[in-house]
Formats: sequence, structure tokens, C-alpha cells
Amino acid sequence: MLTTAHAVPAHRIPELTELMRTAWWMTDRTPTEVSRLLDNSDLVFAVTHDPTDELAGFARVLTDYAHIALLLDVIVAEPHRGSGVGAALLDAVVTHPGLAGVRSLELVCQPELFPFYARWGFTTEVGTSHLMRRTTDPRLGHSRSGSSS
Repeated sequence: MLTTAHAVPAHRIPELTELMRTAWWMTDRTPTEVSRLLDNSDLVFAVTHDPTDELAGFARVLTDYAHIALLLDVIVAEPHRGSGVGAALLDAVVTHPGLAGVRSLELVCQPELFPFYARWGFTTEVGTSHLMRRTTDPRLGHSRSGSSS
């Protein structure tokens, strides 16, 4: 059995930090950063596997509640992949009453996950838009250096 909550209690922050560190884009997250991102996310979704009381999945959303919502940090613990935890997360996100009037729910994912997210109506058909990034993190792309003339 799974339980979905809209908060992560303080005692689970170390567990969430370790879960996040299993994903290539979050390997250096610290408990302080995780606490800060929880405090500053509009919506949080945490799935707990009841028999083991283990945090099995997590996702968060940043939104203006009108035009756009950005789904971030969707992660399922390795032992729970393929068991419905990801589906429980996505069901909780797309049916959340606060997102009912949002025009566009967006996410960034790897191509192998396109079929999974398509089950909830996500598509790669976004016109001619492209992801752009400005970062100081060398693991995530080219860092900003110099100025253009």
C-alpha cells in the first residue's frame, strides 16, 4: 500500500536527500538545500511505501496557478520502480485541485521516459521551443563565461 502526502516532514529530509542523490542531476544535493527547495516549492508530493515506511517517490511543482506549472525532481526509489509509485506520483500531480486551471503543465525528462509521461497527456509537440539554460554548474551544460560583444 502507498500513501501520498503533500509535505515531507523534517525527519525525512535526510532520507529524501539520499533518494535524490541516486539521480544523476541531483548527486550533490545537501540536506540544507533539500530543506530550502521544499520550503520554496509550491506543491510537494511524497509517496511512502506503508509496509516499510520508506520514502518511495517524490516530485515537486513550481507554478503561478494560472498559466504554467513546472514538474521537477520526479524520482522513484530503485526498489520501487515498476511497482506503481511513479504512476501514483503523476496521478497525484495531474489531479491536484490547485493545478486544475493551469494551462500548461511542463517537465523536462530523458527520451526513454517519454512513453511513461505520455500516459498523462504529456507530449514532445511543443512547437519550435527549445530548452535553454544558464548555469554555474559545469555538470549541467556550458557555464556562463565572458560577455558577448
